Amino acid sequence: MSVRAAVLSLLQLSLFDEAPPPAAAPAPAPAAPPVTDFRHPRSQRDIVLGDHRVAYELRRSRRRSIGFVVGAEGLAVSAPRWVGVGEIESALREKSAWILRKLHEQRERARRLDSARVDWRAGTFIPFLGGQVMLVLDGRTSGAVLDAQAAPPQLHLGLPPSAAPEQIRDTVQSWLQRQARRVFEERCQIYAARLGVRVKRLSLSSATTRWGSASADGSIRLNWRLVHFALPVVDYVVTHELAHLREMNHSPAFWDVVRTALPDFEAARGALRHEVLPAFE
Repeated sequence: MSVRAAVLSLLQLSLFDEAPPPAAAPAPAPAAPPVTDFRHPRSQRDIVLGDHRVAYELRRSRRRSIGFVVGAEGLAVSAPRWVGVGEIESALREKSAWILRKLHEQRERARRLDSARVDWRAGTFIPFLGGQVMLVLDGRTSGAVLDAQAAPPQLHLGLPPSAAPEQIRDTVQSWLQRQARRVFEERCQIYAARLGVRVKRLSLSSATTRWGSASADGSIRLNWRLVHFALPVVDYVVTHELAHLREMNHSPAFWDVVRTALPDFEAARGALRHEVLPAFE
């Protein structure tokens, strides 16, 4: 065969040969592993629950069953020494919805506590009657004086620039409590007249779980921290407690009394649950 015929034969084979197989499709990228959303500082093991990786502390004890505790640090598991890890993780998966809900609640609580921390120094803002007042250290001032005309409003504290954070905190708290009594007395007078009741004694409370209380003898206690909220919220709590002087319960009749003074009280009641207040600790 001539060289020319051999070349034509090669070209012909190349031209009419079977098409090469298509390139293999790239393998799908592996799914990203769950992020370690929750990690106990003393964790020894971790597990994927739903879309979350949870690193938990495992404690061996003499108890007879597996127990779970979700606290500020995260998930801690207590189990008898004879229970295997597989059984423990099976129990964790069974309770995963409850565990994740509690972990999210703890994270939200930690976020709120962090937001509540106050840097007690000049220039810090404190909520007051729904607005914000800026702290100013002013040795020329006696006590604490609010300049509501300033922009932003300023609370002048009679303290030197070198004042300790505890001094600033205590001075602000004393001023807020004085304002609380003044505001509460005014609002009680207005809403007692609307509801036809008489307040015999008003006192301030520092309770951590209650905004107010009322006694059948006409005594009212209101949490001084209410002074952080806007007046509609203060008015709701005041009206709520005054309404108890007519209905010492939470029956439909009680809420009808509240509604006669505050027809749209639901909005103010909701604000009490979501506001993050400064921590005086």
